[in-house]
Parts: sequence; C-alpha cells; structure tokens
Amino acid sequence: MPTVSKSDTTQLLRAWADGDQEARDRLVPHVYRELRRVAQKALQNEHEKVTLQATDLVHEAYVRLIAGDRLDWQHRAHFFAVSATLMRRILVDRARKRSAVKRGERPVMVNLDERPDLAAKRSRELIALDDALKSLSAIDPRRGQVVELRFFGGLDVRETARVVGVSPETVMRDWKLARAWLLAELGRNAE
Repeated sequence: MPTVSKSDTTQLLRAWADGDQEARDRLVPHVYRELRRVAQKALQNEHEKVTLQATDLVHEAYVRLIAGDRLDWQHRAHFFAVSATLMRRILVDRARKRSAVKRGERPVMVNLDERPDLAAKRSRELIALDDALKSLSAIDPRRGQVVELRFFGGLDVRETARVVGVSPETVMRDWKLARAWLLAELGRNAE
C-alpha cells in the first residue's frame, strides 16, 4: 500500500469533507494505522481488567467521525486533534461507567509532568482530570484546548499551535499556565 504524505493527507481530508467518498476510502487505511498506534499506546498499560481493545477504540472514534456533521478539515493535525478529543470522550465515558465515585472517597492527584497513557490511569484519575479540564475550558477555552491536544492528543507544540491558530510560544505559555491551574484545581479537590 503506498504511503500518503502529510500534504496528501490534508488534500484527502479536504476532499472527503467536500463529499468525495473515494478520497475517504484512500485515506482511511493510512490514518487508521496511525490512530491504532495511538490507541494501542493509550491502552498498553491498562491496570484494570482490559475491556476495550485499541481496534475497538479506533473503530468507535471513526464511527463518531463519519456519523457526525461534516467537518472542514484544515489539515492533518486538525484531524488527529478531533480524533484525540473523540478518543478522550470515549475513554472518559467508559471510565465513568466503570467507576461511579462513591461519597466519601478521596479525590486523586494526577501527574501532569508525565506523558500520559490514558487507559493506564485508573478510572478515578481520568475522571478527576476530565472534570478539572472541563472547569478550565469553561474559564479559558484556548488553554483547555491546548491541554487536550498536548496531553490527550499527543500533539507537539508546533502541531498544537497550528490547530489552535497561535504561535508555538503562546502554546508554551498556555501549557504552563494551564498545568499550574489544573494542578491547583486537582490539589484543591484532593483536600
């Protein structure tokens, strides 16, 4: 199977957004492999009984992508950012179902300095981080998006800057401030 370059991927995404099903058919095998690698990494250190396989996570995200409204894909990083958001929602929804937090349980701390393996975090940690991220996004949507893209989506600073539409320096400032805010919020909830 021939490889698709980043610029070819962007062209295929735009054609797909315009309704070209052939472009989607050519694109899917290439982005699928990359999405599956991301999902495998996210699920590789699952501490709890594994109930979701990487293939299932990718398929569920893909179904949501094609079932939703047509998106105007700006570029490859935008596609993977939207995909990362969908995967985050899927994992958090599953974590919430598995682990209904009971009254009296102590909140948990999440280390934002580590590169995350989403499913390696216990359900409570993922839920606590998701709740804090929702609070941050309500106050400062851009910083919330930067955290989501970097932490959950695995995008680097340049890719995040491109998706958000700001400079890499702004992404780094947002990242530092958002991390500090999230750590304070998680610490406040842990008391």
